[in-house]
Amino acid sequence: MTDVFDALVGQELAVAAMRQYVKAPVHAYLLSGPVGSSLHDTALTFAAALQCPLNGCGTCETCRLVLSEGDADVSFAERAGLSWRIDELREAERVSRRRPLGPGYQIVVIEDVELTTTGASPSAPALLKSLEETPTRTIFLLTAEDVPPALDTIASRCVELKLKGLSEEGIAEVLIREGATALAARAAASAANGNLRRARILGRDDALAQRIAQWRSVPERLNGTPATSAALASEIARALEDAVAPLQMVQDEEMELRVQESRQMGQRSVSNRRDIEAQFKREQRRFRIDELRFGLTALTNVYRDRMVESLEGSELGDARDQYRVGASIRAIGVVSEASRRLSSNVDETLLLNDLMLSLMEF
Repeated sequence: MTDVFDALVGQELAVAAMRQYVKAPVHAYLLSGPVGSSLHDTALTFAAALQCPLNGCGTCETCRLVLSEGDADVSFAERAGLSWRIDELREAERVSRRRPLGPGYQIVVIEDVELTTTGASPSAPALLKSLEETPTRTIFLLTAEDVPPALDTIASRCVELKLKGLSEEGIAEVLIREGATALAARAAASAANGNLRRARILGRDDALAQRIAQWRSVPERLNGTPATSAALASEIARALEDAVAPLQMVQDEEMELRVQESRQMGQRSVSNRRDIEAQFKREQRRFRIDELRFGLTALTNVYRDRMVESLEGSELGDARDQYRVGASIRAIGVVSEASRRLSSNVDETLLLNDLMLSLMEF
């Protein structure tokens, strides 16, 4: 028998727990796991199972609405800056106090809750207050890539579900099962960072191999001039825009399906179109971040390969190889710092320009 949880590949332990929790849910859950563990998809799937009269059958209208982020009783809190602000969490609390429109729960999803502990005015106390005074028919679903000690008090008010990053092999297996060739499935899985939906989108992207080659060519193309570094940054930024196009195509198809369904029901338009379009924009933003992370990983691998190639000569005292090893290590550090900055809602163009300028030295 299949249900909504079958889509969560490689999360057997968490899925087994969630299947039990939906039968007698508590007021708050904390989903934690590394980049690539599909926290967003898991939160959405869990929300569908919580709302479904059959605990996540995967076929009813309730499941379909939640999974498409069209259920008015499942809300995603919005964060505008680098960390959660108190007023943003108070708005989430206000939403949590609404009476559900349907027979299920009012579900409030707050992602990246580790960012309630950062910034000039940490907002974790505001979130803690919401968790301590949750209405009977409200459930909070929190996600975090990391649970630092500063988040312990919040974690203690939740049931924690730990996820693991999805393996490339597992994702490739799903794509092949769905009709992709082995070569395309492996390429998409490698670039998906553990995200199955992203892998499915990339499977439709004919330019994926070209973007991989573009990132890997960066070290050789940097010639030490600011003009070249700026041109490379602009080129990658344009490729990033193109990378989102297949996702936008999928979203257009999903919106058209909703329009047709609305017409069949006698409605002039999709009732919650604005909310759906906002959700699409959030997904595009996540997709861009994942694309950048993938590119930075490809770039790191180039410098790592260069370092390994030079190690033997370095150990024998070759000055040129010694320099290349040191330069590669420093370059990997620069790329790692750029990857870290992605979690801070940094401007992508600025990040790329800073990265290329810094890599000129190596």
